[in-house]
Amino acid sequence: MELGRRSSSKALAPVKPMKMGGVVDDILKKDPKASDALPLPLYLTNGVFFTLFFSVVYFLITRWREKIRHSTPLHIVDLSEIIAILALVASFIYLLGFFGIDFVQSILRPSTDVWAAEDEDQSIAANAGPQKLDEEALLKEDSRKVPCGAALVDCPIPQVSQAITPPTEEDEEIIKSVVEGKTPLYSLESKLGDCKRAAAIRRESLQRMTGKSLDGLPLENFDYESILGQCCEMPVGYVQIPVGIAGPLLLDGREYMVPMATTEGCLVASTNRGCKAIQLSGGANSVLLRDGMTRAPVVRFATARRAAQLKFFLEEPANFDTLAMIFNRSSRFARLQSIKCAIAGKNLYMRFSCSTGDAMGMNMVSKGVQNVLDFLQNDFPDMDVIGISGNFCSDKKPAAVNWIEGRGKSVVCEVIISGDVVRKVLKTNVEALVELNMLKNLVGSAMAGALGGFNAHASNIVSAVFLATGQDPAQNVESSHCITMMEAVNDGKDIHVSVTMPSIEVGTVGGGTQLASQSACLNLLGVKGANREAAGSNARLLATIVAGSVLAGELSLMSALAAGQLVNSHMKYNRAGATKDVPKISS
Repeated sequence: MELGRRSSSKALAPVKPMKMGGVVDDILKKDPKASDALPLPLYLTNGVFFTLFFSVVYFLITRWREKIRHSTPLHIVDLSEIIAILALVASFIYLLGFFGIDFVQSILRPSTDVWAAEDEDQSIAANAGPQKLDEEALLKEDSRKVPCGAALVDCPIPQVSQAITPPTEEDEEIIKSVVEGKTPLYSLESKLGDCKRAAAIRRESLQRMTGKSLDGLPLENFDYESILGQCCEMPVGYVQIPVGIAGPLLLDGREYMVPMATTEGCLVASTNRGCKAIQLSGGANSVLLRDGMTRAPVVRFATARRAAQLKFFLEEPANFDTLAMIFNRSSRFARLQSIKCAIAGKNLYMRFSCSTGDAMGMNMVSKGVQNVLDFLQNDFPDMDVIGISGNFCSDKKPAAVNWIEGRGKSVVCEVIISGDVVRKVLKTNVEALVELNMLKNLVGSAMAGALGGFNAHASNIVSAVFLATGQDPAQNVESSHCITMMEAVNDGKDIHVSVTMPSIEVGTVGGGTQLASQSACLNLLGVKGANREAAGSNARLLATIVAGSVLAGELSLMSALAAGQLVNSHMKYNRAGATKDVPKISS
């Protein structure tokens, strides 16, 4: 089969061929819309009715005010007033039908507004009965026709390669239009109204345009509706990442099985060994030091003196309550905590920090900041807003401000590992661990000029848990800021190990957390969705679990390094499949 005929493993949705010549525009817009009957373009029609509505309102108010002034009864109307009233009713009905229906539908159907994602998910979780949504999801996901063991033995392993099925005649017309550049790739979902079909057509068009095959990239068995307007644009498939389980992690008296999505061998096994050492030593404890997402706009004035005036205004305690009230209007969960400013010449950087409930909160804090900027513009009309983010936040970049001030959740996690566990489970000794930590994580990182990188491999665990639970993987940059400390205690018999992580940025609603796989991993940890009793507690718990997992990973890797086990373990696991396709060389 030629490359141009490749498609998904299942046939695309069959569509009855057109009888009028197969024009692409007719295919993409085959569903009639109410606006098609308008004599003018939609924007002109809206403009006419808006103008008519406000014009007749102004006319009637003016006439009625004069009647009141001259003591004329209001119910006595002339022909012009009758025409004006009829025009008012007609324009009101049109505007209500055009905009009011959309408003009602936005209430009845889930919104795709990324700015409102956190608040809407919080509301849904809060109104549902305890465990109701989770139980229904689990019943659907766990409905197997055969026992797990039988499924592993009898069922064939699904292959990545997909069957080649020719597109329908109608889809061929659309693919040709895309390849010729007449139809943009990004417009397929809105024009077709079928996200799965749009992804399949986009995928086939991409193969024809590039001459490259996407056979190894899965397309089937994914809910493309769930990512529309929220997670990913112009999808052509999805990437498979295996998810492993480390644990149980005994943290603050509770056990957690930690899901980790990774392609690195030994990572889950190593973290699992650390969890075992922690459990045998009585468990780890965590402390949440701070919880506040930040956003820092940059504004410019004509002079540095004027910029300083705004700085003093923002940092004046007497003004904080007013600013907090303006900020908090943006969401039911956003609560302004502080504003810290920095000046560079005539440019002012304002770092807003606020709590965001169970959402990670970037959109939430951005909305609140915009409200405050609009409010400040009244008293500082000469303020020029350069950008809603001026990098003093600082998001997805290593920055000292996050290392010092914190961003998201700031967590300390600690454990005392007994000497017996160090020797029997970790296969090393207390003295070797303490010395290695000092020379590697502290002195070695200082020699390298590290910023927040005083650890062995915190980003490894953070990235794996982030991918499994639907967090923003790019925020691994600041979320992996960590300093690992090890100190001999109890006369040198045991070891105290701690990780301090000032900027873990996680959420349990919004973004990728609503995808089925990631939602299942959050459910495994018991932090799925919003917490009904205490807003924000699920996200804070997830942050402590991340820190506890990092503690386990640090403990195991450092022990492997101290005992000289690292190379052997990676050669055993990472390279297990490296020689599968390499023929033996005869001597």
